[in-house]
Amino acid sequence: MYVVKYSGPFGFIKPWTAVRDTETFSQQFLTPSIVEGIEKKLFPELLNESGIKKIVRHRLTYLGFSHQQEQTQPRGIKQKTQKIDDSKQLIEFSRSKSILTRVVLVEPTLYLGFNERVFAERALNQHICLCRNEDVLLPDNFIHDEMVIEISEENFDDPYGEFNGFELMFEENEKSFIVGYNRFMEKEIMHGWLKIIGTNPLKQTQS
Repeated sequence: MYVVKYSGPFGFIKPWTAVRDTETFSQQFLTPSIVEGIEKKLFPELLNESGIKKIVRHRLTYLGFSHQQEQTQPRGIKQKTQKIDDSKQLIEFSRSKSILTRVVLVEPTLYLGFNERVFAERALNQHICLCRNEDVLLPDNFIHDEMVIEISEENFDDPYGEFNGFELMFEENEKSFIVGYNRFMEKEIMHGWLKIIGTNPLKQTQS
């Protein structure tokens, strides 16, 4: 497996439930559709294909959460009619406003593992987005200043290694839970179970 490290100052992962909840937290993992979206951004020749083809593993870690407030408006429009006199009426249209608290990841680091070195080398020349275009992660120098690391899956899962963090394993078994609806597969239900590597999967210091 060939691993590339991406990092950035912050990142937002859209929750699979509803972004209009009173308060929503960014997920600690990437869903299958998010990973497939990242892959299609890196390899646009896969845009007409379904499924994840080149990314075989991933791992996400971060320093902490930052709470962000955002003003939103619903789609519905309120109509208010006020009578001025017997022949005139004043009609007013308005939309309600509300404040939502959302959470972004601070100092996220994402490791992507590819099944061939050529795919990892192509990924090195590009940025990625976790979900929204303004949340950009860039390729980062890795251990010993190497940009692509060849490593076995056993070492990638070493709890005392360099790859601590969270990874959703795209499998359906007794440990799995529903993580959303796949926009690439006609809203098919996605399942997975959360794999946590390291005694403390969070980053310890700000990079």
